[in-house]
Amino acid sequence: MAEISKDSKFTLSVESLVVIGGVIVTTVGMWFTLQAEIEEAKKLPPSEVSRTEYDLKDQLIRETIMNTQEKVEENSKKLDKIDEKLYEIINKQ
Repeated sequence: MAEISKDSKFTLSVESLVVIGGVIVTTVGMWFTLQAEIEEAKKLPPSEVSRTEYDLKDQLIRETIMNTQEKVEENSKKLDKIDEKLYEIINKQ
């Protein structure tokens, strides 16, 4: 493995320096943009969920649960029929 000491030489090309500079400028620009957006978001009023919106979401969730329950019951009935047919087929042989 290479050792680094005070006599070690490290060289960079101009192209590498330009790329490193570009990365630094881009990162700093993104940082300041993010900070500005955070400050702007702090000034906005908090979003409130209205009672109507809450009721509608609650109703949708309950309907979805009921629909899922109905589908499970339908699938259970179909499975019972398949089980009966399979039992008949096995007993015929």
